[in-house]
Order: sequence, then C-alpha cells, then structure tokens
Amino acid sequence: MTVIQFAGEIDIAAGIEIRPRLDAATSAAEQTVVVDLTPVEFFDCSGLRLLCRADERVRERGGRLLLVCPHPLIRRLLRACGLLGWFSPLRTLEEALVLGSIEATG
Repeated sequence: MTVIQFAGEIDIAAGIEIRPRLDAATSAAEQTVVVDLTPVEFFDCSGLRLLCRADERVRERGGRLLLVCPHPLIRRLLRACGLLGWFSPLRTLEEALVLGSIEATG
C-alpha cells in the first residue's frame, strides 16, 4: 500500500509538482494507493483531473485508489462532477489504512 498526502492548494500550478509524485505512486501493479487530502485548503477541477488520472493508472494496473477527504467543499465538488460515488471518499486516513489492509489480505 502506498500513501500520498497533499497539503495547501491543489490547482493548475500545484499540478505541475503533484503529477510526477502521483505517477510514481501509481506505477506499481496491483497495489492500493491512498490519496490523503486532509491538509488541503483549496481544491479545484485541476485536482479532479489529477485524481481521475491517478485512479485510471491504478485500475489499469489491477489496483485501487482510496481517497481520504473530510472536506465538505471538496466532497461537494466531487458530487457536482458526478464523482462522489466513483471515489467514495473516506473521512480519515485510519479508515483508508484499515480498508486497504483488509483488501490486501483478502
């Protein structure tokens, strides 16, 4: 399992730095990748694009992406874009770690 955490503002400028980190985190086969947005203060459609790309890369390799997102505004953005059910964000990193561990052991 790989955990990657982002903080601050996730916008088009931050995407330049974030994309290589996400690509590295999503390059292995059949793994669970946890993206923790708990410390994020701002998130726009550029961030959604990054999440969708990361999710696609993980699924292509037989894995799963778990999203930790306690923020109501980010959840509202996911809902408005029809992605809330797709990502099913968890409220805490601990939830994601438990879920990822259960999936890893079957």
